[in-house]
Amino acid sequence: MTISALPSNLTRLDGRGHAVRAAETSALFVLVAVCATIGVIAYMLFLLNPANRGDLLPYGMVIVAESVLVLQALLSMWTILASGYEPRDFAYHEAKRQLMARDDGRGDDTLHLDSRPLLIDVFITVYGEAPDVVARTVLAAVALRGAHRTWVLDDGQSDEIRRIAAEHGAWYVRRLSSHGAKAGNINHALTIAKGELFAVFDADFTPDPDFLIETVPFFTDSNVAFVQTPQAYNNLHTVISRGAAYMQSVFYRFIQRGRNRFNAAFCVGTNVIFRRAAVDEIGGIHTDSKSEDVWTALTLHERGWRSVYIADILAVGDAPETIEAYSKQQLRWATGGFEILLTHNPLSPRRRLTGDQRIQYLVTATFYLTGIVPALLLLVPPLEIYFDLRPMNIGVTAVTWAVFYAGFYLVQVVLAWFVVGSFRWETLTLATVSFPIYAKALWNVICGRDVGWHVTGSGSRRSPFDFIVPQLLFFAFLGLTSVVAIARDVHNGTLALATAWNLTNTLILAAFIGAAFRERRRPPRPLAALPTADAPRPITVVARPLPASDSSRSPAPSGLRAEDAR
Repeated sequence: MTISALPSNLTRLDGRGHAVRAAETSALFVLVAVCATIGVIAYMLFLLNPANRGDLLPYGMVIVAESVLVLQALLSMWTILASGYEPRDFAYHEAKRQLMARDDGRGDDTLHLDSRPLLIDVFITVYGEAPDVVARTVLAAVALRGAHRTWVLDDGQSDEIRRIAAEHGAWYVRRLSSHGAKAGNINHALTIAKGELFAVFDADFTPDPDFLIETVPFFTDSNVAFVQTPQAYNNLHTVISRGAAYMQSVFYRFIQRGRNRFNAAFCVGTNVIFRRAAVDEIGGIHTDSKSEDVWTALTLHERGWRSVYIADILAVGDAPETIEAYSKQQLRWATGGFEILLTHNPLSPRRRLTGDQRIQYLVTATFYLTGIVPALLLLVPPLEIYFDLRPMNIGVTAVTWAVFYAGFYLVQVVLAWFVVGSFRWETLTLATVSFPIYAKALWNVICGRDVGWHVTGSGSRRSPFDFIVPQLLFFAFLGLTSVVAIARDVHNGTLALATAWNLTNTLILAAFIGAAFRERRRPPRPLAALPTADAPRPITVVARPLPASDSSRSPAPSGLRAEDAR
């Protein structure tokens, strides 16, 4: 897979088919963002107006839900309006100009920074992904411009993956146990690899040849701990993969860019390059959470290190294609956010963060609450249909409600249009129906439960309906409610707003369940076998590439004898 294979709505290509730098925030986009902000404020003032208040129960549910959504929207708009910040300064461009200045034309492609040769490691973390997927990533990683060593860190303990690493010229590492999951895998590799910088790619993310060329020059600033690039996806052929990918578009195109201004852009676990000294200072990649990426970034920011985010697409991977994969991915991500909120509150005076960083990490920690509150809004129309309990005063007409509601939601749809080029119903669907996942994540954190580690891009081994029981129950309830509502409106001779609202929610759930039916008919993609708890675990294995590999790209690791690397 290449960058040029991306859909045109995700990146812009130059004449050679390579991704080019993301465009600056346009003046029109800023105008739409300002209008969206005004719409958010107007909607909240409308809801809080005592003259518009309806029955206590549904009104309270609406206020709680919309307050969470409005607060997140306002903070997001603030961050988006800061996204014009350009992290590439004069020092970056000068460092990039000298990066390969010493290439003598004889194949020496050593990268230099501040006139020093760099030793760079590239880690590919593997845990049961399909061999063809891993092979694609290894081949691309080895081919990165600039001398480096590529390491395949295999927690899946697969001899097939070991063979792939050797054939493509990469070092192979298999450790004693899988303690610490992905973070532990990386930390173990850091005891063997000794590069000054190290990049990390998930097994299903294929890097662009210029990844190192575009990111390494930032490290001319001695305060930079890591440089993060976006996640982009090429497998947008299911409702789930499209919805999961488009849900992140605004975040990667604008939110992360805006966080540069506040030194609060955080790591997302892949397509990132770290300064070894910074990670060593904090004791390695964070291992006490399955969201090791955000926690590592938070710890680095608390130590005063700087992060950099660039919106250039320099790696392409696989979005979760199945409901199972999506559910496990979102559960893991949400758990990490709630862990920060409940165990490491960014607003605490004990946190060594700037005011801006506190706000940005608070947004991160509370973001997945926006995924829980749709459950409250789904229940508001049935309260009116069955019990005649209305969230708004009966004097508020449907037209008035629609005007303010559109000011909040419709303008944000327009904002999203600027990002992905069209309205994506898949995103609306997943945002509405994912509340059981996020509620479970919050409950797990409160109870201290471990969610385990799962491969994000894996094919489903179980029926998708095993993972959507709450959604099925809601669909049955809302479907019955719609029948009751329609019968009532026919009797009254008018269409009520609650009926239209409930029908809309029912159709959204129906679309999601329809995707589950299509998924069940589709054969799952095979996975490599994972080690079981009872399987014998070998001692740590470090295998070097086959002799035919390019020795200039894969020199022997520092401190490792040739006889140890068998």
